Amino acid sequence: MAMRGRVARGGLAAAIAAAALALFVARGRLDAAGLATVVSGLGAWAPAVFVAGYALATVLFVPGLALTIAGGALFGPLWGTVLNLAGATAGATLAFLAARYLAADLVARRAGGRLERLTRGVESEGWRFVAFVRLVPLFPFNLVNYAFGLTRIGLRPYVVASAVCMLPAAIAYTYLGYAGRQAAAGNPKTVRVALVALGLLGAVALLPRLVRRLRSEVEFIDCRRLKEQLDASQEILVLDVREPGEFNGPLGHIPEARNIPLGELGARLPELGEFKPRALTLVCLTDKRSATAAVMLRQAGIERVAVLRGGMKAWHEAGFPVQGAGAREDAQPGQQAAGG
Repeated sequence: MAMRGRVARGGLAAAIAAAALALFVARGRLDAAGLATVVSGLGAWAPAVFVAGYALATVLFVPGLALTIAGGALFGPLWGTVLNLAGATAGATLAFLAARYLAADLVARRAGGRLERLTRGVESEGWRFVAFVRLVPLFPFNLVNYAFGLTRIGLRPYVVASAVCMLPAAIAYTYLGYAGRQAAAGNPKTVRVALVALGLLGAVALLPRLVRRLRSEVEFIDCRRLKEQLDASQEILVLDVREPGEFNGPLGHIPEARNIPLGELGARLPELGEFKPRALTLVCLTDKRSATAAVMLRQAGIERVAVLRGGMKAWHEAGFPVQGAGAREDAQPGQQAAGG
């Protein structure tokens, strides 16, 4: 089995290298007019061939921007967006699967330190981190497709998050290609089309900054990670911002948690002064009130703040220990429930 795996990985690497070389040799013959001629000759097969070619180019590390613009020029703003997104998503999925099942060692060497950052992000945030990376291009697009295959993210959340969060850029650059074709054809509506294209590009350019700002305001932590930190006796204060009735209600509360309801938090901020050297993890029923509390605390100068993703519902579903009315008799503080 090990020999077969090495042969498969070697074959994949050789195929990618050969195809990349072929593209390099033929690059001088790839132009917009020639591409349009080829596509028009394909008739009803043109969309499927374009999507397949886009997916293959993504797998082979060919930059997708030119193809996205070409898709807009060839198929228009609507169908061009659909086909571009389909091709990019298919290529990202193929790269993900190739890394997970065939070329793990090769991808790990190529990704280097980026892989560790991706792994930490996925373990902490799951599909939300995939969405963040798609919206904020921290890593090269083609490489990150492979690198995500070496993380614990499932195929379905990876594909859905990728497709949804690649959509804004797909719309903008597809429309840019459409505007270019209208200009080349001398369409009298070119100016209006160009202005729309510029507006879309401006929105896409501002999107990473907006996402970074929103993300920087609230840092989330999942149940498993918080449990590990508490078990390791790290300096963490769990602050539950639910009402007292909820704190001691059916779901109980995390052992050793302190209760300050969200409505009282502003007036009771001085009580938290003694805990500034410690990291705060905020908890509520889900994570909505906790996120609001996190913003308040950061504005008050308390920086080490995280929000328990999913709140007590997620903690309870994971089977981790609780105190209060909902305390489980078979789960003692510091003891992780099986399967959680």
